[in-house]
Amino acid sequence: MIQTIVKIKGKPFLKWAGGKTQLLPTIDSFLPENFRREREITYIEPFVGGGAMLFFMLQKYPNIKKAIINDINPHLVTTYRIIRDEPYTLIDSLTELQTRYRELKEHEEQKSFYLDIRQRFNNATMTQVEEASYMIFMNRTCFNGLYRENSKGGFNVPFGRYPNPTICDEPLIISDSELLQKVEILNGDFSQTQEYVDGYTFFYFDPPYRPLDATSSFNSYVKEAFDDNEQRRLKEYFTALSNEGCFEMLSNSDGKGRNEADTFFDELYQDFTIERVLAKRCINANPTKRGALTELLIRNYANCQGVNGTLFNL
Repeated sequence: MIQTIVKIKGKPFLKWAGGKTQLLPTIDSFLPENFRREREITYIEPFVGGGAMLFFMLQKYPNIKKAIINDINPHLVTTYRIIRDEPYTLIDSLTELQTRYRELKEHEEQKSFYLDIRQRFNNATMTQVEEASYMIFMNRTCFNGLYRENSKGGFNVPFGRYPNPTICDEPLIISDSELLQKVEILNGDFSQTQEYVDGYTFFYFDPPYRPLDATSSFNSYVKEAFDDNEQRRLKEYFTALSNEGCFEMLSNSDGKGRNEADTFFDELYQDFTIERVLAKRCINANPTKRGALTELLIRNYANCQGVNGTLFNL
């Protein structure tokens, strides 16, 4: 019997801290006014993360003829490449992991299986397909779907409590693979994306957010820190691309929304347009802190498509 795979829309294949699914309508409304009318657009994301914005843009705007994504996390980049290039091999690997995991009925057995996969992942003695399948497996079974590394670059998130998770989402992998066919996937520093500027180029930046306090940081998902000096370096890059004629939008945390005296971004991006938008944080170890807060949308152009989201011009 031939199995029929139901076609679904592409969306992130990982749960990822800082994902933009909730903000997509608002971000869409702030795209440049002429975005829909341009015939050929080069779309670039230097910090792709979970890819919510990427998959949204590729499906809504067929005038995106070329897309380039980048991330500093090599495991994440490998997973994107395997989904693009070897989706069916990945599906076979994930199906095997899912079957073995679900056969374990006791929590301690599942935990032991998870820790064994985590150790294999951190030992780096694996094929790229195994690397991608372990990445997805751990995302589905680790605590709260977090990705975090220790100072040595090892994944160190503990086991969660998910007795029957969907580890292999075959329709999603196939849909995402089709969308990624026209995407060039890079691994490294955000600054390497400048060489891909071509014609009408739009950059969307979603860097590791500047922490609002000591407990709110999610920027340790790789061992390299993204501190205030990195935020300043990113601003210089943003300015250089603006001078080159690119259209740009950048998301980040709103320190001033928590503390009126925190004007770090207001001063750093004072030459650009800063909007404050309502967002919802979905990943936090403390459930009481998964609430609404304001975030920044910074852009280098004046006219937008139209406002559909909730705005706070503070």
